[in-house]
Amino acid sequence: MSDDAKGMAPSRRQFLTGAAAAGAGAMAAGASRAAAPDPLITEVQDWASGLGDGVDVTPYGLPIEYESDVVRRNVEWLTADTISSINFTPIHALDGTITPQGCAFERHHSGAIELRKEDYRLMINGLVDTPLVFTYADLERFPRENRVYFCECAANSGMEWAGAQLNGAQFTHGMIHNMEYSGVPLRTLLEEAGVSPAGKWVYVEGADASSNGRSIPLEKAMDDVLVAFKANGEALRKEHGYPVRLVVPGWEGNLWIKWLRRVEVMDQPVESREETSKYTDTLANGISRKWTWEMDAKSVITSPSPQAPVTHGKGPLVITGLAWSGRGAISGVDVSLDGGKTWQQARLAAPGADKALTRFYLDINWDGAEMLLQSRARDTSGYVQPTKAQLREVRGLNSIYHNNAIQTWWVKANGEAENVEVS
Repeated sequence: MSDDAKGMAPSRRQFLTGAAAAGAGAMAAGASRAAAPDPLITEVQDWASGLGDGVDVTPYGLPIEYESDVVRRNVEWLTADTISSINFTPIHALDGTITPQGCAFERHHSGAIELRKEDYRLMINGLVDTPLVFTYADLERFPRENRVYFCECAANSGMEWAGAQLNGAQFTHGMIHNMEYSGVPLRTLLEEAGVSPAGKWVYVEGADASSNGRSIPLEKAMDDVLVAFKANGEALRKEHGYPVRLVVPGWEGNLWIKWLRRVEVMDQPVESREETSKYTDTLANGISRKWTWEMDAKSVITSPSPQAPVTHGKGPLVITGLAWSGRGAISGVDVSLDGGKTWQQARLAAPGADKALTRFYLDINWDGAEMLLQSRARDTSGYVQPTKAQLREVRGLNSIYHNNAIQTWWVKANGEAENVEVS
């Protein structure tokens, strides 16, 4: 690869000045000849010839039709039925870090239910001084917090354990979203009930037909767990647990119980299906690790990627992606254009935030040569995202959950990209 392709910062002013002189049509090719006048500039267009919509046309704003491809997608063969299934956030088409609720991934065990706020009840029971039942209105009266956290399914990237399989960042890494949650610390409600000294765990359970439930150590429950009723400033969506869900920062999404109805303080874990036969990590010797709650540091380049190819040809190219860690904040991200042989430090859009997504960028001048794009995240605990080979050396090939290995996109000379493995 040339030095430019390997990431030397191009002079965008020089490139764009030349392109502007050549006309918009010549910009992609970098030509220097004059172009014909652009009718989009020289002629009055329909949108400037009449009146647009009034303020009462869409009382709740919707995406414009030209962005109709930015939607959640599912993989039909992944589960027997979509009632108990998952869909994927279109991370390849988003920028920034906050995920709009309307395209944030879903995971259901018996379908998304409709539960009115007026019918909502949350019970705190078990090893407490005073068992309590809260209504939605009760929760609104407690002091609340606003926190931005990522929620990642433990199976995110799970289908890539044995090799490259799904061709798109949405499908390989889209079981994740990052939202601002508003709610009451679970600690506040537990203190209201009074936790017995014998209490060591809480069992949290949802109101849907699956009665999805998980055990959480009391130490975590009393730390940063939220009982949330808003996301990104508005009510939770039905598919995200309206009216109330649990937020368990940095830990696997299956613990983030939706339609939260019960928190039972216990002296030991329940060992439910979701923490024994499911959400455990089977090693090469057949023994499964359990209680692997924390999501390790991970990253992925979202563009260029298979669903976001390079369409403008040679010249300035913005490489961008997301990084996150359940053990703290992202401290840095490195990007490789040659499959991990050499690395460059990416630019973080903002300092890494605790247990939240971080956006990174690498601005290069692409010469049209093939690239093997990779990103490698580091977090404030000192952890460095591993290669697939490093992860398999410890975990073998039997796992489904907690695949945080480095992802590779093969960007071809024509700008198209493909999921490949370089481990």
